[in-house]
Amino acid sequence: MLAFLTEWYKTRFSDPQAITLMFIIIGIGLALYFGAGLLAPLLVALVLAFLLEWPVAQMSRLGISRTAAATIVLVVFLGVMLILMLGLVPSIWRQGVSLVTDLPTMIDKGMLIVREFSAEYPQFVSASQLDSMMEEVNKMLDTQHLLDLGKQLLGYSASLLVLMVYAILVPLLVFFFLKDKDQLMKGSKRFFPANRDLARTVWFEMDQQIFNYIRGKVIEIVIVGVVSYIFFAVMGLRYSALLGVLTGLSVLIPYVGATLVTLPIALVAFFQWGFSAEFGYLMLGYGIIQALDGNVLVPILFSDAVDLHPVVIIAAVLVFGGLWGVWGVFFAIPLASLVKAVINAWPNASSPKVALDNE
Repeated sequence: MLAFLTEWYKTRFSDPQAITLMFIIIGIGLALYFGAGLLAPLLVALVLAFLLEWPVAQMSRLGISRTAAATIVLVVFLGVMLILMLGLVPSIWRQGVSLVTDLPTMIDKGMLIVREFSAEYPQFVSASQLDSMMEEVNKMLDTQHLLDLGKQLLGYSASLLVLMVYAILVPLLVFFFLKDKDQLMKGSKRFFPANRDLARTVWFEMDQQIFNYIRGKVIEIVIVGVVSYIFFAVMGLRYSALLGVLTGLSVLIPYVGATLVTLPIALVAFFQWGFSAEFGYLMLGYGIIQALDGNVLVPILFSDAVDLHPVVIIAAVLVFGGLWGVWGVFFAIPLASLVKAVINAWPNASSPKVALDNE
């Protein structure tokens, strides 16, 4: 057994390039795991700068100075974001408040349906089970629960102040990342070992793939959200803007997100129309949107950028989402692709220079 482990170690860790790559990955992983909260503005700015680098580079090729190009691109980006926020956030806020206000009425209606079902089919829902459900509902609506909700809202208000600070820091960081990209890249090299050719090979493989994934995911969120909102609004579904945004954001979690967002949509439609033709048409249209997203939009946007098995994707969402929350979910597929690229490029004793020779 010891001989086997020794041979395996020599096979996989005898190349200095592999050791360097391993230390770089471990170092970055530990920095993100322990310092993600403190580095959040920096990480957000890096992601935005990564996305906005392409138009800046194209403008630089046309002879525009990098400072001017970064300024123009950032101003246009912030203008578009401001227009979207001013037009979308107030509507979502109003619909969210309306949903919270109508929630007790919806719960009462649901409990009435459950009572009727229990009276007609007591073998499925007994009186004791119904009483237990009523107790849980009353706990949700009692005064203490409302006070706890108020405390959470106060906490969100404090978070709002933090977001205001981020609104100033992040654009400044994005501007400097875009303007001084070459200087920052040269300065950062001093913190990495000299024998980093294998790490460079992995980065070249992942660079365009990560960009294509993030760009495609943003486009997918916008298209699915807008189409869902238009469909919900045409159908006359209540809270259409809120549910449209939730449907768009659901694509962040592959396979699981669509399942989770289906429940509130079905519940709102049921409490609005009951088991009627409108309810059936809405669910049919929503199913068509999800089918077109999975079978038409995703292949067009991502093509061969994500060559991962669905089981690997779900596992990556669970692992990286548990480590880094929303950001981990968003970058689960690129991180899984990175792990795959590292495994493919990792040298062994029989072919230690293959990855470097192909660079």
